[in-house]
Amino acid sequence: MAPKRKRSASEWKQAGNESFKHGQYGQAAGYYTEAIKIFEKSGLKNPEEQSILFSNRAACYLKDGICSECIKDCSSALDLIPFGIKPLLRRAAAYEALERYQLAYVDYKTVLQVDFNLQAAHDGVNRMAKALIEKDGTEWRKKLPLIPSVPLSNQTRWEMTPEYNLTDTDTKKNIPLREQNGVLPLHKVPTEGEIQRAKALKEEGNEWVKKKNYREAIDKYSESLKFNNQESATYTNRALCYLSLNQHQEAVKDCTEALKLDTKNVKAFYRRALALKELKDFASSLADLKQLLEVEPDNTAVQKLFQDVQKLMK
Repeated sequence: MAPKRKRSASEWKQAGNESFKHGQYGQAAGYYTEAIKIFEKSGLKNPEEQSILFSNRAACYLKDGICSECIKDCSSALDLIPFGIKPLLRRAAAYEALERYQLAYVDYKTVLQVDFNLQAAHDGVNRMAKALIEKDGTEWRKKLPLIPSVPLSNQTRWEMTPEYNLTDTDTKKNIPLREQNGVLPLHKVPTEGEIQRAKALKEEGNEWVKKKNYREAIDKYSESLKFNNQESATYTNRALCYLSLNQHQEAVKDCTEALKLDTKNVKAFYRRALALKELKDFASSLADLKQLLEVEPDNTAVQKLFQDVQKLMK
């Protein structure tokens, strides 16, 4: 009788995925463990695949309420592939369940650097901010651990597949957000001709804004940025259009780009604060407004918005 063939790591992983789909989380965790053991025993190195296995097993532990093990596995996954959205979100959820709100806040904020469109991370930030205000008062930010700065190369979009919504069987699109927005890489130095072409397009956009035709203005500003993305005013102008059209996430992105170019850009801070308020990320909105008030303490519009956001957080 021929010996029974041993399963490969990918087969154990697939078995884990199937068990997870059917709500058999303990069994799925066991299958992922077998796959992890194969990598450990063989000495083979496949960081991405190993990170997925740890993250998938962490999802099982989280479902079963084994939060300490979930945190360990998420940390292992992130050691292999830094700034993975799923292990960050799962670790944040486990920290939150254990009432370790500061660490959960840091993970949720890190996720938003990777993909600002994730509502789960926005909701998590707001929950943690409220919990920390209740716990530590108005000085809660001073007690936070350092929030890591996510490199631009890691600011990528992950999309869930319908088949395995909660496990890492999806693929990562390695497209930086800056390139997704249709503008040039930051290091690209425009020629004099490109600068002049960008300026003309920006002025056309300004004319459309005066006519309140914001969509046409956005097109002009976007075209301008293809020629010169070193002009912070183009980003803040386009952000104003996005605000007018209630496209708040896009407005936040543009204001963030403007602040990378000009760290004291008043319009960028104010417009981003407005957009964050509409996105219900009140803690981040207040942070922007506080920085603005340090620069312009007598700005009544900023003072009023600050008070409005504070009321919404209560």
